[in-house]
Amino acid sequence: MVPRPRPRPRPSPGQTYHSSILIRNQPPYPSIFHISLSLSHSLYNYNYNYNCCVHCDSGIPTVFEPYWRRMGDKCRVVIQGCDLMSYRATTTNLCWYLLPELEEAIRRLHRVVGNAVVDERHVVVGTGSTQLFQAALYALSTPAAAAAAPQPINVVSAAPYYSCYPDETDYLCSRLYKWAGDANQYDSKSGPFIEVVTSPNNPDGCLREPVVEAHGQGKLIHDLAYYWPQFTPITRPADHDLMYFTFSKCTGHAGSRIGWALVKDREVAIKMTKYMDLSSIGVSKDSQFRAAKIMELLCNNYDQKLGSNFSNNFFEYGKSLMAERWKSLRDVIGRSDVFSLPTFEQQYCCFFGRLSQSYPAFAWLRCKEEIEDCGSFLREHKIEGRSGRRFGADAKYLRISMLSSDDVFQQFLERLSAIKILNNAN
Repeated sequence: MVPRPRPRPRPSPGQTYHSSILIRNQPPYPSIFHISLSLSHSLYNYNYNYNCCVHCDSGIPTVFEPYWRRMGDKCRVVIQGCDLMSYRATTTNLCWYLLPELEEAIRRLHRVVGNAVVDERHVVVGTGSTQLFQAALYALSTPAAAAAAPQPINVVSAAPYYSCYPDETDYLCSRLYKWAGDANQYDSKSGPFIEVVTSPNNPDGCLREPVVEAHGQGKLIHDLAYYWPQFTPITRPADHDLMYFTFSKCTGHAGSRIGWALVKDREVAIKMTKYMDLSSIGVSKDSQFRAAKIMELLCNNYDQKLGSNFSNNFFEYGKSLMAERWKSLRDVIGRSDVFSLPTFEQQYCCFFGRLSQSYPAFAWLRCKEEIEDCGSFLREHKIEGRSGRRFGADAKYLRISMLSSDDVFQQFLERLSAIKILNNAN
């Protein structure tokens, strides 16, 4: 049974709580929202009891919470009751709901990091990368293309692929597109297709390229959610026709639900924006405003010389933290004859200006041959991950999140070590 979160203190007169938002109702009573980035640990710490499972399934990036707590008021935003009331933004951008502040922040951030080409690209903002994926499928599966094909356009991705692609593709039972599985097994002569290229890949952290020969019939979506310096070396600016990123993996702010696509073709960008219009009439301006503020802070910190203030440089902090976690995990795995992990070669990182290692957001754990189902085996030891079958791979594999809070990750390591001890004892 999951323990209840600790109760909050009672609000003082004139204050009410809603989630992490403190609402101060002060004369003359227009509501002013003071949004603090310091979320309560009680929202995430569910693993106090050793009899409960340690949940390493989700990719919720609470690992970065201490950094943002340390930033304090530097990221605080104040939104008055009369602000941001319109669906539309004051912009001539084809993405009509995109705040100019956010567009500027996105372009600046990519130029600072050097992980994507932003010149001559249209920015389309969505409610996380999940909505952008749907919008991209809609835009690339045009009615004209659908009319030319007797069947919905096939959507493929090389296994192991992101576990949610099949469900997200087929959820609406669209007549425009359908999930067709592993791109490695797809025959491009079967007709038009869309290949989703995830790089670095979720779940195994490998850098990816397209695998299907297009023959003039294929279109590409590049999911670059994890192409940030804390996870992988930035080898070059990504330069693709349609590529998208997500705020949740860039900075850890999954709850803001902000993602953005960089789109070369104007007509594709217009169709993606149309999808946003029909599905949600744009994207929350409150979230856009907060995201722009946080991106601005990231860039301002890097106007200083890289490495001059380690604690304030988010990507240096994030990389150091991920490196420490991966070292701890590899130390445990190295003492075990039960599990193995993939290895990654060092590459030159243009952002850090030196050879760098990959520290993916997920560990692609493999059990030894005698264990048929890694997920079931670890569940017996109170560790919950995501089965390799969900990713189009073998059940011997299990995806483990490296992004959990410190206490959850520590419990995971302790339980994994105990499995090794029990195994040696037998």
